[in-house]
Amino acid sequence: MTEPLSDNTADVIVVGAGPAGSATAYHLARSGLDVLLLEKTAFPREKVCGDGLTPRATKQLVSMGIDISEEAGWLRNKGLRIIGGGVRLQLDWPELASFPDYGLVRKRDDFDEQLARQAQKAGARLYERCNVGAPIIDDRTGRITGVKARLGEEKRDVTFHAPLVVAADGNSTRLSLAMGLHRREDRPMGVAVRTYFTSPRHDDDYLESWLELWDRRGPQDRLLPGYGWIFGMGDGTSNVGLGVLNTSDSFKELDWREVLKAWCASLPEDWGYTPDNMTGPIRGAALPMAFNRQPHYTRGLLLVGDAGGLVNPFNGEGIAYAMESGQIAAEVIVQAHARATPAQREIALRRYPRVLKDTYGGYYTLGRAFVKLIGNPKIMQIAAQRGLTHPMLMKFTLKLLANLTDPTGGDAMDRVINGLSKVAPKA
Repeated sequence: MTEPLSDNTADVIVVGAGPAGSATAYHLARSGLDVLLLEKTAFPREKVCGDGLTPRATKQLVSMGIDISEEAGWLRNKGLRIIGGGVRLQLDWPELASFPDYGLVRKRDDFDEQLARQAQKAGARLYERCNVGAPIIDDRTGRITGVKARLGEEKRDVTFHAPLVVAADGNSTRLSLAMGLHRREDRPMGVAVRTYFTSPRHDDDYLESWLELWDRRGPQDRLLPGYGWIFGMGDGTSNVGLGVLNTSDSFKELDWREVLKAWCASLPEDWGYTPDNMTGPIRGAALPMAFNRQPHYTRGLLLVGDAGGLVNPFNGEGIAYAMESGQIAAEVIVQAHARATPAQREIALRRYPRVLKDTYGGYYTLGRAFVKLIGNPKIMQIAAQRGLTHPMLMKFTLKLLANLTDPTGGDAMDRVINGLSKVAPKA
């Protein structure tokens, strides 16, 4: 590992110790680079999330050497149960060479800490309660060369310096905004709201997705845009939430916390999703989708995870793509670090956005088209009623929505999905 020049100087600064930042820092440190990982809060800390991890995210945890055994507190799930149009369909995760055939459930309040501690073990230097403010920019080149921050409970002013900075500071990504990178309004944005209930369904070993959200409080039942989820946590509680897209007409009109309450009220009473059984407040968060902030590399700054809008528009999954983009960014940085001149390093770094577009661009373009369709609740209802009665079609849909295919040597479904992703524009 490179010896640190000082406590405040490193090869790379990573801002934000969520899944994207911790994965980036872990892979960089494992490759011998000196990494500063700056987290504005202290662990453990709460984040709004469904807590359900697909096989895609599970693969990333394995690659980071995380102990994902049940003894270590992880709950495994076998697949996805889809409910809609009066039909209930249970689908196992596909058996693939590229991904495990199981997913996981873990509360976000200690999931993120596990990843951050793993990055620390690999050699990253973690600063908690380190609130990063403005970037330090070289007036001559316009490149970022560090960050200003306030450290500790006393909020002491500090500066950190590195030739490269990774923005892993989530959807709000103040660092990207300060570097002039604004959100693209032509890309979908989602909102997730969720809460926890004590429930007899806490040990369900399938993730559950409801394709229709009904508000049954008024004189007439009303179909709401979006989808609901129920994930058993294995600890006596269920995570119950909903996701909604800004392509729906009701996006700005409705109070989504009230929508969640209305949907929960429509569910069977013996499941326990009643106000009396709620163990915490309803919380909400934005889901930045489909590369909604670009470019992913400019002037010494790389964007990973939610900062770069890496959330999958098909299903709202963010953790897998946060960790994958962190690993991709780390590989690019390690190669750039080994180049002899600044010009050669820059050539290597400019490859990062191209790799992201090659990896996800076509698939996310398909996802944007999908989002436009399901923003209409009536279309969602028809799709649920017709599609769920065809198990083979739903197996294909599960692979498409969860982005679970083998790139080579897969079955006919894999080849169709991979082919569509290849021919779609990589915008």
